Amino acid sequence: MTVAVILKGYPRLSETFIAQELLALEQAGLPFRIVPLRHPTDGHVHAINKAITAPVDYLPEYLYRHPLRVWRAWRKVRRWPTYRAARAAWLRDMRRDPTPNRGRRFGQALVLAAELPEDVDRLYVHFLHTPASVGFYASLLRRLPWSVSAHAKDIWTIPDWEKAEKLAACEWLVTCTASGAEHLAGIAQRGGLPDDRVELMYHGLDLSRFPAPPVRPSRDGSDPADPVRIMTVGRAVEKKGFEQLLDALAALPSTLHWRLLHIGAGPKLKKLQQQAATLGIADRVEWLGAQPQDEVIRRYLAADLFVLNCRIAENGDRDGLPNVLMEAQALGLPVVSTRVSAVPELVEHGHNGLLAPPDDPAALGGLVAELIRDPDRRAALGQAGTAVVRSHFSFEGGIERLARKLGLERDRSPTPAVAAAGP
Repeated sequence: MTVAVILKGYPRLSETFIAQELLALEQAGLPFRIVPLRHPTDGHVHAINKAITAPVDYLPEYLYRHPLRVWRAWRKVRRWPTYRAARAAWLRDMRRDPTPNRGRRFGQALVLAAELPEDVDRLYVHFLHTPASVGFYASLLRRLPWSVSAHAKDIWTIPDWEKAEKLAACEWLVTCTASGAEHLAGIAQRGGLPDDRVELMYHGLDLSRFPAPPVRPSRDGSDPADPVRIMTVGRAVEKKGFEQLLDALAALPSTLHWRLLHIGAGPKLKKLQQQAATLGIADRVEWLGAQPQDEVIRRYLAADLFVLNCRIAENGDRDGLPNVLMEAQALGLPVVSTRVSAVPELVEHGHNGLLAPPDDPAALGGLVAELIRDPDRRAALGQAGTAVVRSHFSFEGGIERLARKLGLERDRSPTPAVAAAGP
């Protein structure tokens, strides 16, 4: 039997952790299909995505562009004995969240349920918001067990009623941060759900894909011809705090020489570039846009310092445990970040990195200046970071647990539930 893996989009440059997981599950022998809600929009594709051979079945991203496909799915599914309960669940959600997006989720679920091959015996969803809604409605229609991997924005930006109902409906949920696990476990407990409904499972890194950390030059910011190379990676969105990072860098003493490299796309990118020009530091900042992981790794190896100014956005969105922090540390880069969400689960201040309070550009700039001037401390923090990632954030153990939860070691004979869901 086969697992249908429901994703918001595929492939996506910002989701190397999902590609890493899928490739490892495939190599472990788990048969699955990838079902994205959106087509790719990035100009590049990671090599790891190219290595995944599982079939990809795209759902209609916008229902009005595929009316015949949606209509055929509805004509087929509405005759099933499960349709009435699934429609009732969707209407109940629609009354509390009367948005076009909620309607689209049900339409995508209809198509998924109608077109899902009969050998699929389980649904596995990445992200608790939109993809989990599609998975939930489809599970009702096909009478299939479903489970969720929750991450960051999806945990913190949907209402508690929605989290509670999805936790009650799914078979299990894993999440990649202790802070997220604690929050969701509290909701599950208040709903009277079993203690094992929520499980902490760090996604970690496949360290075999990362070279050994290099020996970096001892730049100290004193030579204008050889500035300290600062790197940051992330989409240009509010929770990444790039505006404050630029403010912090612009306030550094003029005697310190540095350059900043930013990798990532996003809606705020042009505004950030304008801000750098206004601050008078445009000639010190290089904007590479979105890049495949091979290029990101090459840039890590050439950098001296990694900075990620995580913060909580106005709508509650925040990072979980950013993969880029683990990647930088795996390659021996010292990191400066903030005490937000799960970052302190990876970075212990003063041991394997430095942490500033969130929304404090002066404090952030002070830590950056401290490390610009001190290459020996950068080296020590980088070595400690590599040790922590290799000892606590390798992904092999988590993949084995996930594969078992997805049924790799159980009898995968057909179940009557799938056949009963048909016309």
